[in-house]
Amino acid sequence: MMFSWKLIWTLFLRLIPLYIFKSTSSTIETGPKMKAYWYDNVEGDQREPHDSGRAVSEEKLASLGVLYKHCPTIAAVDKIAAERGYRNRDEVCVSPATMGAIYEEKVKSFFSEHLHEDEEIRYILDGEGYFDVRGQEDEWIRICLVKEDMIILPAGIYHRFTTNEQNYVKAMRLFQDEPKWTPLNRGAEVDANPHRKTYLETVVSSTAAV
Repeated sequence: MMFSWKLIWTLFLRLIPLYIFKSTSSTIETGPKMKAYWYDNVEGDQREPHDSGRAVSEEKLASLGVLYKHCPTIAAVDKIAAERGYRNRDEVCVSPATMGAIYEEKVKSFFSEHLHEDEEIRYILDGEGYFDVRGQEDEWIRICLVKEDMIILPAGIYHRFTTNEQNYVKAMRLFQDEPKWTPLNRGAEVDANPHRKTYLETVVSSTAAV
């Protein structure tokens, strides 16, 4: 009997740390979870959620070359900037208060499908907005960005941007030297753009759908 109780006590001492770890690890918070989903393609205001109810994972975004980061501090932003060679940055505020009468026109232009010849990196300082990117099957994926979110889009990916119904977003733009942010709107000529071809060959064709 003494041996049995000793054995039970030994097993208890070994198992209790595992139980404690399992119980506490489930409550550990690593920051807000990124929200992305397939766009519902329903006609209406581009600033509405257009949530189809079909979620998209970070792994799926990564298969498109799209990277999401939650950066609760500027130090976290600085670390990523150093790793990726971004030496320069500026800030932009998109809202009726800062843009006045041209706000609606600008938001519509941002929502035109386009690509850039440079990587695009944005960090949300305040407010909210949506980035839509094309999936492997050419469907739209909507990514919801809020304060402290960062998104990195590869050169050559077709995408578009809009504010949400709050009509306000303030973002930091990071870049290496002179950024090539001229939007190249989708069309036959842009489809043949070298940066577009490189993106399709090195990113999309090398990954299977997630």
